[in-house]
Amino acid sequence: MKKLIMFLVLPLMAPLGVAPALAAASAPTNTAAASKPALNPSDLFGDTVVAKGKGFEIKRGQLDDMMVNIKSSAVAGGQTIQPDQMALLEQRVLDQLIQIQLLLAKATDADKAKGQETSAKRFEEIKTRAVTEEQLNRQLKSVGMTQTELKSKMTDEATARVVLERELKINISDDEVKKFYNDNPSQFEEPEMVRASHILFSTLDPSTRAELSAEQKAAKRKKAEEVLKRARAGEEFAKLAKEYSEDPGSKDRGGEYVFPRASADPRRGMVPEFEAAAFSLKTNEVSDIVTTQFGYHVIKLSEKIPARKVELAKVESNIKDYLIQQALQKQSVDYMAQLKKDAGVEILDERLKPKESSTTPVVPLGQPPLEPTKK
Repeated sequence: MKKLIMFLVLPLMAPLGVAPALAAASAPTNTAAASKPALNPSDLFGDTVVAKGKGFEIKRGQLDDMMVNIKSSAVAGGQTIQPDQMALLEQRVLDQLIQIQLLLAKATDADKAKGQETSAKRFEEIKTRAVTEEQLNRQLKSVGMTQTELKSKMTDEATARVVLERELKINISDDEVKKFYNDNPSQFEEPEMVRASHILFSTLDPSTRAELSAEQKAAKRKKAEEVLKRARAGEEFAKLAKEYSEDPGSKDRGGEYVFPRASADPRRGMVPEFEAAAFSLKTNEVSDIVTTQFGYHVIKLSEKIPARKVELAKVESNIKDYLIQQALQKQSVDYMAQLKKDAGVEILDERLKPKESSTTPVVPLGQPPLEPTKK
């Protein structure tokens, strides 16, 4: 499924929401580059106010924290923010923080309740993707956040969006959703996929990620051969995976992944050796030992899923969300400009003042709106 739109703020959601590729699942998170800096400018000069308006202030520390989240997220997602982009990015992040404060000031009790409900649902989706509490905390640490901080930010943003939808009277009908679905068939094509489980015997040191010695590798290979015999003898594969697999991203669900070929969707594909083995197996067949950069794998194919078009019922809520986002982008600029004027918003740091008047609409950020429901 193709992403139809990219958002600026909260890219920290992206690594949490990405389908678990083998590399990400097998390798520990590099928290060194993602941790918060030991010393912020506010530590030296005090937490100065960088923007203010009627009833709110935004301090340097708030902006710094958000920028750390964004830069850490970029690192975790394998992306690079160019130095010449940082000034503009910082201005836009500040603009988002201002918008959220302005919209929260207009939130009714009903808006807050709906925002809380929406953010709670999305947070549960994040937890489900992370598989385990430990993995979720590790992912959050990689972008410099805690669960409490993430929940708070998600609730504020969800509530701000609810207010904006209400104020602008955004309403998308079922007919509009159906028309978009019918007019964009390629957006809802699922490539051929497989449901496969694996047991990983890692040949990388868990602390340093350096390769194990030849002797250690031989011991891992021997253990893999023993478990392979047991799997082929009919022992429950999921139980063996939970006991022996060293892939923290899948062992708790019996080693299972559902994935397409990397050529069809690089975001969800596996490393070549793993992919080739999985797609060559017959249903319920167990592979020979497969060697990848991560170690030795025993793979079992559970199901081959033909290419198909995702049913409207499975994506209609995502389509509706996307169309709402499009409407917000078109209609919110003038509205937010007026809110800023009415609140007397001032940006006190000259470096953070935009060169051109612009407003980035508040939307649920960092989430591909038309990601199909996984089978």
